[in-house]
Amino acid sequence: MCRIRILTGIMLGLVVSMTSQTTFAEEKMLLWPEGAPGAKGTEEPDQPSLTVYPAPEDLSTGTAVVICPGGGYHHLAVGHEGEEIAKWLNTLGITGCVLRYRLTPYQHPSPLQDAQRAVRIVRSRAAEWKINPAKIGVLGFSAGGHLASTLATHFDDGDAAATDAIDRVSCRPDFAIFCYPVISLSDESIVHKGSRSNLLGDDPTKEMVDFLSNDQQVTSKTPPTFLWHTGEDRGVPPQHSVQFYLACLKAGVPAELHIYEKGPHGIGLGKKFPAAGQWSVQCEAWLRGRGLLDK
Repeated sequence: MCRIRILTGIMLGLVVSMTSQTTFAEEKMLLWPEGAPGAKGTEEPDQPSLTVYPAPEDLSTGTAVVICPGGGYHHLAVGHEGEEIAKWLNTLGITGCVLRYRLTPYQHPSPLQDAQRAVRIVRSRAAEWKINPAKIGVLGFSAGGHLASTLATHFDDGDAAATDAIDRVSCRPDFAIFCYPVISLSDESIVHKGSRSNLLGDDPTKEMVDFLSNDQQVTSKTPPTFLWHTGEDRGVPPQHSVQFYLACLKAGVPAELHIYEKGPHGIGLGKKFPAAGQWSVQCEAWLRGRGLLDK
């Protein structure tokens, strides 16, 4: 009997320990429950949403990240560039929020409106979700990196006169992480034509192309940024990240850039690539150095 009680106690202890370290169930919400601005219908593609993966309580740092999966503004790689990233962030004590933003036939400004709304929602619910409203970042892959960099260079402090309380909240991210991002829409030698066409149509004006070439939009107010790319990326060449990094240097924005020799486009966490697969480790170090992993 004594042995049974001991074993039972051990098992209960293991269950409690495992539960305390397990991510809470994710929560999916519509960005605009009453309908997104400019919505063309009421189907799922017309209703941008945010799926929140809260950090485990025993690890939580109060930091949150809005994640923008890639897909050329045509589809969303919500698996290896969304859910997997949220779960990795959870291991660092960060709440991951996967954004399903609107895609073609929606064009600019719909995706940006969705990203701005996502940050506003996270910041407006910071107390409820145990998040520090000054520790909310954005992370994006490929075209999602373009959206993330657009958000990092096209933000506002909120509209104090707005009837919607969420619209009164700032949408500026406090830090940014860009993973093999599309940055320039104007440099014809490196532009990802599919992303540009899906976002702006086949015949955009030069003014709009330049406006959304985000290396041209960096200012001293752009948040600190971590970038990584691979030299073998043929879909979105590494010059995209280089140009944004150089713009950050010029504007006095803290930035860190890693370019790995091996690895194609779209590798996510890069687990199959010994060097590029280290980006998450180096990103963790960058986050820690900025105090974003402090409890």
